[in-house]
Amino acid sequence: MSDTTPTRTAVVYGDNDPRFDAVREEFQRRLDSGEELGASIAATIDGETVIDLWGGYADEERTREWERDTITNVWSTTKTVVALAVLVLVDRGEIDLDAPVAKYWPEFAQNGKDGVTVAHLMSHTSGVSGWDAPFATEDMFDHEKAAASLAAQAPWWEPGTASGYHLLNYGHLLGEVVRRVTGKTIGTFVREEIAGPLGADFHIGLAPSEFARVSPVVPPPPAQMDLSALPPEHPAIRTFMAPVLDATATWSDDWRKAEIGGAGGHGNARSVARIESVITNGGEVDGVRLLSPATIDRIFEQKSDGLDLVLFQHLRFGVGFALPSAGQPAIPQRDRLAFWGGWGGSLIVNDVGRGATFAYVMNKMSAGIIGSPRSDAYMTAFDGALGEA
Repeated sequence: MSDTTPTRTAVVYGDNDPRFDAVREEFQRRLDSGEELGASIAATIDGETVIDLWGGYADEERTREWERDTITNVWSTTKTVVALAVLVLVDRGEIDLDAPVAKYWPEFAQNGKDGVTVAHLMSHTSGVSGWDAPFATEDMFDHEKAAASLAAQAPWWEPGTASGYHLLNYGHLLGEVVRRVTGKTIGTFVREEIAGPLGADFHIGLAPSEFARVSPVVPPPPAQMDLSALPPEHPAIRTFMAPVLDATATWSDDWRKAEIGGAGGHGNARSVARIESVITNGGEVDGVRLLSPATIDRIFEQKSDGLDLVLFQHLRFGVGFALPSAGQPAIPQRDRLAFWGGWGGSLIVNDVGRGATFAYVMNKMSAGIIGSPRSDAYMTAFDGALGEA
């Protein structure tokens, strides 16, 4: 079967404000062409849902429709929920972004990391973008061991001087800080303090009872990034090689159950938009207050601006999110806008200036690390309609 030819007509379900018909039409076009397999798109304005769409298929064979409650592995979009969890604790006065990580996790001070701050972890500038080799995918499932390994190793570059994307360990680093402060694992904290109160169907650590709703991701084309000319000690080599991740790892029960806060969250666009709308609606949604405006402002404190040492893209990081830059032209270049996405194309954009949150989650992965032609098209359609409102 051709990878791009649907066997029968895919349907877009759900509702949208008529202002955003262009988003729905773009979604339908890409389903019809077979470029999109199964996906969901959601958006809020001032905390109110204006787009809630889903459609296509939940399996590569196109035998099972993507339904309203279908969920999938959202990869690094998970990081934005972990960042929000830390910001909730910052807002409560339980975490100081500018304090050393070792204040909460004393063992982390080993090997020259005593000056690494929580903000360094949040902004991918800590110098600890991965694990020292050898380290396998399965080692991520043992959180105590994985965190101890990170605590023991030395930074790979001078903390605070540049970003180096914390590809897979972001949730282990910040999750351990959350655990030391609250006594709760990152998955438990998100469930009890964020997703539960908001009624959001998002999970870091998925219960087996929910497995039947999962649409397995379809792996992307082979990576285009050529690292062969780099020395073995380069942060990019060290980050991507320990572990070497295959997208099919997410198909296992062990992956789904593990609380992998950097890459293993399961949800859909509706649940991601619901959670992130806290940021674009002044810190409160439907009577659930998680952040103050002052804490939201901290997201926009620039912590780095330059070529990322791991992704080799120009990135500008604030606290917990990337900020618009010329290196990411598909992202609206607006003040007070923060974004990130997941491997293969999932995307979350928080436009605080206009009170709008946009989320896209899919099963068929594209080659890119940040966004894809599909997410770019949907976001452009949404932003264009929002600009006319």
